[in-house]
Amino acid sequence: MSALLAAESLSKEFRGLVAVCDVSLEVGPREICSVIGPNGAGKTTLFNLISGVLRPTSGRIRFDGKDMTGVPASGFAAHGIGRTFQNLALFKHGTVVENLLVGRHVHLKAGLIACALFFGRARREEIAARERVEEIIEFLEIEDIRNTVVGTLSYGQQKRVELGRALACEPKILLLDEMVSGMNQEETEDIARFVLDIRDDYGISVLMIEHNMRIVMDISDRIHVLDFGQKIAQGSPDEIGRDASVAQAYFGGARTAPGGERGASQRSAATGGAHGGR
Repeated sequence: MSALLAAESLSKEFRGLVAVCDVSLEVGPREICSVIGPNGAGKTTLFNLISGVLRPTSGRIRFDGKDMTGVPASGFAAHGIGRTFQNLALFKHGTVVENLLVGRHVHLKAGLIACALFFGRARREEIAARERVEEIIEFLEIEDIRNTVVGTLSYGQQKRVELGRALACEPKILLLDEMVSGMNQEETEDIARFVLDIRDDYGISVLMIEHNMRIVMDISDRIHVLDFGQKIAQGSPDEIGRDASVAQAYFGGARTAPGGERGASQRSAATGGAHGGR
C-alpha cells in the first residue's frame, strides 16, 4: 500500500535549537495514525511542518504523489490536507453555519462579477456549499445549534464546529491536534466515534496528536512516538505498549536530547519552546 502522506527526514531548527530532528513517517489511505510523546517532544512543530505552517530546515513532505515542501501554507487545504488546532481558531461572532461555510472557500471558483450578481456558477457553488455544510451538521449531530453564535457554545461544541469546518474543505487527510483535550468522558467518546466514522464513512485518513492514551490505543492503526524531536518508536498499539523506549521516554530518568543536552529541564529549549514544539 503506497503512502498518502510521507514525511521524509524532516528537521526544523529555531536559531540553532533543534525542534524536530530527522523524522520520517507515513500515513496510508483510510488509516488512523497517532503521534505521541512527552510534553515538549516536538509534536506540534511536526504538525506545523506537515500542514505548511512552517518550512522544514531539511527534508521533504510528499502528499498524494506531490512534493509539498515548497507549497505555501494557503495551498495545503486545496490539495486535500485539513487541520484542526488545539487552541480553537473559530470565528466566535459567526454562527455554526457561517463557520462551516468558511471551510468551503477553497472550492469556490466563481469570478467577482458572478459573485456580485449571484448568478450562474456563483449560485451553483453557494447551493452546493450549503448542502455540504448541512450534511456535516447532521453527521456531527449539531442540528440544534446550527444557527447559534459560536462564541456562546460550550468548549466541546466548539470543538465539533472546528472539526466540521475541517471536513468542509473535503480533505483526503485530516490532522487533528489534541481534539479531546479539555473534554469530559462523554464528549471524548463522541469524538472518538466521529474519527472512526470519518475514516470508515468518508474514507479520510487521520493523523492525530493526542495525550489521551485510551483514545490513541483504541482507535489508532499505527502510532509514532517522538521524544526530544526525534522519532524513537513506531508500530501498532500493542507494539507501542510493549516498547521499552516508549516507557523510558514517559517515565524514565535523564535522556539525551539532540545536541547532547540531558534531562527534562532541557526539553523546552530543545523543542523550540514558544514556537509550539510540544
